Amino acid sequence: MTTAPDDPDWMRPLGATGLMVSAVTAGGGPLGSMPENFGYEVAEADAVGLVRDILDSPIRTIDTSNGYSGGASERRIGLGIAEYIQQHGGLPRNSLVITKVDARDGDYSGARVRASVAESSARLGIEPLPLVHLHDPEFHDFETMTAPGGAVDTLVRLRDEGIVGHIGLAGGDVHQMARYLALDVFEVLLVHNRWTLVDHSAKDLIEDAKARGVAVVNAAIYGGGILAAAERGLTSYGYRPARPETLAAIARMDALARTNGTDLATVALQSSLRDPLVTTTVVGFSKPERIDSILAATRVELSDEFWDEIDALRPSPENWLDAES
Repeated sequence: MTTAPDDPDWMRPLGATGLMVSAVTAGGGPLGSMPENFGYEVAEADAVGLVRDILDSPIRTIDTSNGYSGGASERRIGLGIAEYIQQHGGLPRNSLVITKVDARDGDYSGARVRASVAESSARLGIEPLPLVHLHDPEFHDFETMTAPGGAVDTLVRLRDEGIVGHIGLAGGDVHQMARYLALDVFEVLLVHNRWTLVDHSAKDLIEDAKARGVAVVNAAIYGGGILAAAERGLTSYGYRPARPETLAAIARMDALARTNGTDLATVALQSSLRDPLVTTTVVGFSKPERIDSILAATRVELSDEFWDEIDALRPSPENWLDAES
């Protein structure tokens, strides 16, 4: 079973928001140029051109954040959108840009959330913003974040005021994310690095989200790159040193993928795309050829027996990022 652009469910509803997303979402983090993460610069003209290319592709959804490269990701996406509209008279049907509010210099107050939304709207040239996530709240005090007039309350108010259409929750540590999800104010949940070939930390969180009618967005499916380029011998998963058991599992999965005529990056993508719990999968883009390679990967057919073998190779829970201590 594949989920490719010519399949009927390539475009699907994002939970109860009324928004539509493509099965693959273009991750806009690299568009702002993050050489410290990716090892190379991305020139502004190249990033703007890539946004136009994405809009011309079957990928209809772009994910970004206020804080990516100090706002450069949003600004470049906004420029690409403006140029596309100028050339074509409008955007393709069901095009959607999702962004996130971010703290600044440790400030995650209600006032900062309101300012973050205003900054994002101006850079992207989109008003109202259709969907805005609360980004990385786990690094801040929960009681402060959820107090009256605080970050969560302000984001809810922005939705009530029509300044944003819908609100989501985007973060890492699943134990902290569960506390925010239980507030029952978010419509979408984005998880990263915790629902991949080698880590199912987010299992309970995702099941809770689905039970609440909250749509799930899966990001960082390559664990920071190690599942996209196993041959490079990377040793970090999810921004921290990978455990020996995880490295061994990745090596075995890579060998199995090659035996079946594919590569581990394709397997990592397909694993998320075929999952009924996941509405859309975020994949980072910084080069135009990435579009064709990702779309080609969506069309690779892998047997049920193959997936059974892959699942059997997953490291045990104590090796996952958010294993209970």
